[in-house]
Amino acid sequence: MINFLGKHIESAIFDMDGTMFDTERLRFQTIRQASLELAGRPIEDRTLIGSLGLSATRAEALAKEHYGEDYPYREIRRRADELELQHVRTHGVPIKIGLLQVLERLRRSGLTMAVATSSRRSIAEEYLINANVLKYFDITVCGDEVQRGKPHPEIFLRAATELNRLPERCLMVEDSENGLLSASDAGGQPILIHDIKAPRAEIEARAFKAYGGMLEFLSDLADCVPKLDVPAVTDPFPQAINQMRAGIHGFGAIGGGYLTQVFSHWDGYTRPCEIIGVTGDQLLRDAVNAFGKFSVRYGKHAFDQTIDHVRLIHMGDEDGIMAMYCDSLIVGLALPEQAIRQQAPIVARGLLRRYEQGRGELTILVVLNKVGGASYVRRHVEAALLELTTELECAKILAATHFSETVVSRIVTRLGRESLQRQLRIKCELFEKNLAAVYSARQDSADEPALDLDPHVSVLRNASAPARALSQLHLILFNSEPDMLLYAQGGGSVLRHLRQVKTVADIAQIQTIKNRLWNGTHAIVAWYASLLGYSTIGRGMGDERVMALVRQLIENEIEPALLLESPQLESIIKMLMRPFIERCRSSFKDPCKRVGRDPLRKLRRRERILGSLALARKHGIPTPGLEFAIALAIRYALSDAAEGDLECELIRSTYARESCPKAVLTYRGNYHGHPYQGLDPIADATSIAAIADHFEKLADPEGRHWQWPLDLAAGSARGGRTISRTVATAALESCS
Repeated sequence: MINFLGKHIESAIFDMDGTMFDTERLRFQTIRQASLELAGRPIEDRTLIGSLGLSATRAEALAKEHYGEDYPYREIRRRADELELQHVRTHGVPIKIGLLQVLERLRRSGLTMAVATSSRRSIAEEYLINANVLKYFDITVCGDEVQRGKPHPEIFLRAATELNRLPERCLMVEDSENGLLSASDAGGQPILIHDIKAPRAEIEARAFKAYGGMLEFLSDLADCVPKLDVPAVTDPFPQAINQMRAGIHGFGAIGGGYLTQVFSHWDGYTRPCEIIGVTGDQLLRDAVNAFGKFSVRYGKHAFDQTIDHVRLIHMGDEDGIMAMYCDSLIVGLALPEQAIRQQAPIVARGLLRRYEQGRGELTILVVLNKVGGASYVRRHVEAALLELTTELECAKILAATHFSETVVSRIVTRLGRESLQRQLRIKCELFEKNLAAVYSARQDSADEPALDLDPHVSVLRNASAPARALSQLHLILFNSEPDMLLYAQGGGSVLRHLRQVKTVADIAQIQTIKNRLWNGTHAIVAWYASLLGYSTIGRGMGDERVMALVRQLIENEIEPALLLESPQLESIIKMLMRPFIERCRSSFKDPCKRVGRDPLRKLRRRERILGSLALARKHGIPTPGLEFAIALAIRYALSDAAEGDLECELIRSTYARESCPKAVLTYRGNYHGHPYQGLDPIADATSIAAIADHFEKLADPEGRHWQWPLDLAAGSARGGRTISRTVATAALESCS
């Protein structure tokens, strides 16, 4: 039982044509064709629309009223049935968008369910089976099984009786005026889903609630059903496939290894029929499309999770990208800043096409790792739209597009190209071996006494061999930590129901906390570990010097500053901080070169590392660890390990002009078309001097200063009390 808008509901009874299935338009088409074939002229729209919701007998009477007693309506209807079945068997039943999510929620909420349709049972069951929704219904009551068709209430009363339910405890879902009258006179709770012909106002007023489409009904229904908890990493994806599509613009580590998983869990009841990913890597695209799936490996749990219903398109396929924005309900945008500027015109054209086709609202999840990332993307897309259309249309398009800022709580790494190629070679050899085994087994069975196979079985049997050989193979593309939640702000109604998304009022606070605790510290680990000769984060964390620096940064500088700045967010700060060190220690497949890239971006004023430095200074917290870390960043940029990194090359050239770290720290040149902001030579003179001192002492790769974090930790231990405990206590006192 559910409480739906104040009504206690125990069952749901659905009309079929026009309500669950978009068959009324198909029906009009086939009756016109049958009338042309048998009567020499197509039947008029006034007759077709007037017959909506009528029984076959009443529809025949209406047709003969319009065209005379000789009009062969029964023969036309039979021929239309043949044409319609032929279309459905070829192309499938056109299911109303949102139907499957509605049926899943109702069924899993414990409601009993029925179909009450004017169609004959032979047709009704074929459609329900073809659409794979018969499984949701306990009973079906069809038009050839009642004495009086709609608008008489008999069919709904009979369905309620067979479900052992009082009509007033039943939602009765209809699309036509006659169906609405039938449900209302039966004493049920009529739900009107608008289709081709809207009921007259006085009839529509008899509906308990009217909706423009099934998705609107779903929105109210979803609010009556509890949102499922965040899944465990080993929880299976929903079996039911809905008609939605999700897009991922940027199929990298987070896009492919995280957003695909978020979208596959969807709301926990159903999942999208397709996830469309965009990548510039042709090998990756071809590999995923060949397999039709890929896997994410969660090393901590020794668990591989397979993501299917994925199709990749190339970054150069502009029409494909525009189609993705047009067809998807939600798109995850996981591109770096410079790529967003390049892709904004394509996004704009996709949104314009969506608007012109009347596709409704779109949510764009902006996964940019940048405070204000959603505004940044919106600004560039708006500028591109204004090149394509008027200000008025641009405003309408943007009003229907929700740019949602996000914070990712997961570390994901993508396998390198060499690893992928090696894996593809091995999988290809295994596929050939598996296929040979399948055909060998089939040959063995062929030597047995001959069996007369049904022709349908024979077709399926022949097609199954490659599928069986391929199903045993997994293409591992990403290594991932198990943390699940994706924090998001705004984004329209769809985000409220996604199982792994937590919507928040102020995403900037969580972004700042994560950037300080994770992203900046993660890069520092990469720089220090790389300079010490380690290739991965996990290996570097095994060095006690790296571990000592990480603990100093988090426990004595960054976390205390955050607690003093935002004591009301203590639970989120603790939640984000707690797993970080352990995750880094197990990141053996996380290359330092990838994590440590673009150091200039990470050293900008008010962001990540320098932002943490300023925040700690604001609250009077000493920052020796951060100053040491900034010196490491410059040393890393000057090292051979950073070869090929464009930002490191810029740091090298800047440093070379004065042979002094101050030139890098106070850099004010061009940065991706904008002025770069580093430290202020006067206001930050103390920090600059401290960083420069560390930098000089690190000049000797064998020098004692490389042990400095251990010396600092030993000094803190002798002090008997760490800084973090002192400031944490102060933070709690300020809260109270």
